[in-house]
Amino acid sequence: MFSFHPPGKNVILFTGNYGSGKTEVAVNVVSALAKSGEKVIIGDLDLVNPYFRCREARTQLEELGAKVVAPDAGMNSADLPILLPEIRGAVEHPNDITVLDVGGDNVGATVLSTLTPVFKRIEYEMIFVLNQNRPFTDTVEGALTLMSEIEHASRLKITSIAGNTHLMDETDFQMIKEGAIFTEAVAGEKGVPVSFITSLVSVLHNEKLLDSPGEQLWKLIEFKDFPAPVFPMERIMLPPWLGGTPPGILATHSRDGFARISK
Repeated sequence: MFSFHPPGKNVILFTGNYGSGKTEVAVNVVSALAKSGEKVIIGDLDLVNPYFRCREARTQLEELGAKVVAPDAGMNSADLPILLPEIRGAVEHPNDITVLDVGGDNVGATVLSTLTPVFKRIEYEMIFVLNQNRPFTDTVEGALTLMSEIEHASRLKITSIAGNTHLMDETDFQMIKEGAIFTEAVAGEKGVPVSFITSLVSVLHNEKLLDSPGEQLWKLIEFKDFPAPVFPMERIMLPPWLGGTPPGILATHSRDGFARISK
């Protein structure tokens, strides 16, 4: 069976463009790992976006047996540049699988630089989540530039790319296939592999590629003409206006308006 991480790499980082869907991917991967019997910890390092942070899925993930490390109670909505000791410990001694959901762009990735000495001593998988339908990653050149900025800010190297091209509920199978081709092109230029391609379960059902609801939701599946296995995902992260958990008092961010710090 395909794996979400290479053998020996028990620390998995998800990074990417603001709005790429990296938190949705990270939470679905943690859910899949937990359902398959793995012991997994997810650390919320998104200090950029008040919405769509893995801490909002804490209850659902913990019911599956995963551990969520994020600010508690009244600090749940805080955007403080603080690396929780539990996250550092999970990275330094990854007895279980440790997943880190990193904030968008190079701004969000800066927090990883505080762990540079630790990452130099361990094996890790840093997955760039690529959505062709987002600003700055709609061209190969733009995607490569953003990856370079993230690597510079984090002092880490991206090791693979996950294709997550979508337009929320407007996503169809043709868009996913085109996004997969684009992901392969970006990965080729970057010189890293494509780890997997994502698709909503509903899209795969519409194409009759899954036999029944709930089938293989925690597995990577190989389909013809795709550069990497496909990961069927469900929408877990929802904004409050669609029934998601309200983030509380929101902060103002330098990332508003898709601002980015460039080298």
